[in-house]
Formats: sequence, structure tokens, C-alpha cells
Amino acid sequence: MYPGFIPHWKRSHCGEARVWVGASERRFAREGWGYRATEEEDAPFSSGGGSFGVRRPLRFLAYKLDLAEAQVAELARILDEIKTERAQAAVDHRRAISVFAEAIESAGFDEAKADAGASIRVQSADKLRGAVVKALGRLHQVLDEDQRKKLAYLIRTGTLSI
Repeated sequence: MYPGFIPHWKRSHCGEARVWVGASERRFAREGWGYRATEEEDAPFSSGGGSFGVRRPLRFLAYKLDLAEAQVAELARILDEIKTERAQAAVDHRRAISVFAEAIESAGFDEAKADAGASIRVQSADKLRGAVVKALGRLHQVLDEDQRKKLAYLIRTGTLSI
């Protein structure tokens, strides 16, 4: 039997399943075809991570901010650009780690290579910072005043992270 199927089998044959995650216990209640955490653990999108810190940022923001179709289309473009920048930053991070490893690997410490790896990280962080600031500016233009207040509230409370 495929190991990923065991929790499903237990839920369907044994009633309520208990899944151990670290030291805490999570109980799942059946809801349609899927399962979701019970109300004491029902923090919005707590298990995911996405470009904005939620699992489905476009759908989440469209629902929470009551966006129109045109706003949703523009938000999709904004989130796609940030996703691309973050993916590039991840590539740059791996490249910097490789350069650091090469600096350590040689018989003597190669300070020039280590400096090159550090500059890769700094340049990548600057690019990502610029992309986030640009995206926030575009997002500010797309949203009306009430939607901007709701978005600011989501960011302040930690429901949404940028």
C-alpha cells in the first residue's frame, strides 16, 4: 500500500484520525472530499507558503478584498512578477553557496571568491527589494481606499506576509 494513502484509509475506516505533527496533535474533521483542521487550529493558510506568505495569494486576496475582475487580472500579473523574482533570488542563493564552497575547498582560503559570493547575495537582495517595492506601488494603484485599508490590516496582523 502506498504510504500516502494510509491516513486516508484510517479516516474512512476508523472515523476521526489523529495525525502527529512534531509534538502537537491535530484532529481533522471530514468536510466534503477534503479534510481541514478543526476550529482551534483554523489559522488562515497557516501551513502554506507562497509568494505573499499564503498558499493561494490570488484567490485569498480576491476574496478578502472583494476585487473586481480587472483588479484580479492585474493582481495576477503583479504576483507572477514577484514569484519570478523570488525564484531568481533562490537560484542566486544556490549560486552564492556554490561559490562559498569553492572558496573553502581550496588549500588556502580564497577571499576573492568568498567576496564574489557575498556580492551575489547582496545584488540578489537588492533586485528582490526593488521588485517588491515596485509591486507594492502597482498594488496601491490597483486598489481603492477601502481595499488598501483591508490589505494593510492583513499585513499588520500577520495573516499576509510580504
